[in-house]
Amino acid sequence: MPAEVIPGVHTGRDADEEEVRRGLLLTTLGKAVAWARKNSMWPATFGLACCAIEMMAAGAGDYDLGRWGMEVFRASPRQADLMIVAGRVSQKMGPVLRQIYDQMPEPKWVISMGVCASSGGMFNNYGLIQGVDTIVPVDVYVPGCPPRPEMLMYGILKLHEKVQREARIR
Repeated sequence: MPAEVIPGVHTGRDADEEEVRRGLLLTTLGKAVAWARKNSMWPATFGLACCAIEMMAAGAGDYDLGRWGMEVFRASPRQADLMIVAGRVSQKMGPVLRQIYDQMPEPKWVISMGVCASSGGMFNNYGLIQGVDTIVPVDVYVPGCPPRPEMLMYGILKLHEKVQREARIR
């Protein structure tokens, strides 16, 4: 016996497409907030070495981070929600990095760009921190020495997926 169709109640994919055509889109508040956060990330620059040149190239016209609403790198941590740590972090710079991270508003994310930021790279000595994750929590690691702008963009897209999945509201 086939299922009875109740007038006014829509089920299935065709009904969803019909609702979108009518201009009605249903979602949860968490998913809507996650979508807004994903599409309006403002990165704070923390370029420390050669990786910073590749980060600047990613923001330039050839790669254009503006496609994801990230065209303006913020100089103030109070206006940023994404920190891109590009390059090696010295022992002296570690506390400064943590202070800038603490000044960023919640929610905040961190991308570790380059092998030096991720693990100290080829510089295994007393003057450099062996991985920025010992100072701040890292969400995405972008490998390479230095990583190409495409790799940073891939890392940003992976972070967007993570933000969309989390959908947290505080």
